Amino acid sequence: MARTLKVLAQLMGIACVAIGLFHVVAGVAAIPGNGGANATVDNWSRFMGAVFAGYGLAWLWAARQSPIPAGAVRWLAGVFLLGGLARLISVAVHGWPQWFQVALMVVELALPPVYFRLANADERAAAGRAAGGRAITERAV
Repeated sequence: MARTLKVLAQLMGIACVAIGLFHVVAGVAAIPGNGGANATVDNWSRFMGAVFAGYGLAWLWAARQSPIPAGAVRWLAGVFLLGGLARLISVAVHGWPQWFQVALMVVELALPPVYFRLANADERAAAGRAAGGRAITERAV
């Protein structure tokens, strides 16, 4: 499970950085079904792209730690879940968006529980390795 957490955290980080940078470069054109939004929406889209790229870098930072900090995974997954819940509010207020936005919402609601479940997998594995090393040392003495 620790390996699964590492791979998922790395993939999340890479995807978020790529998506974020795409939004920085393309602006509102990066949003499917944008309907020719104005300069204000383009400005907001590019800013949020930079924020999302930073969010992805936070995932990559977490994935590089040894062990991967469970608290960081929970916070990052919680932010992702909040994004999915925000999309649900939008659906309730404005109706259903373009299909790709719905698919993103499904991912944003489905993936966080996986991260919550795996959050402490690497810390548990590291504790197990440390305990195993102590047991071997104690038997040798």
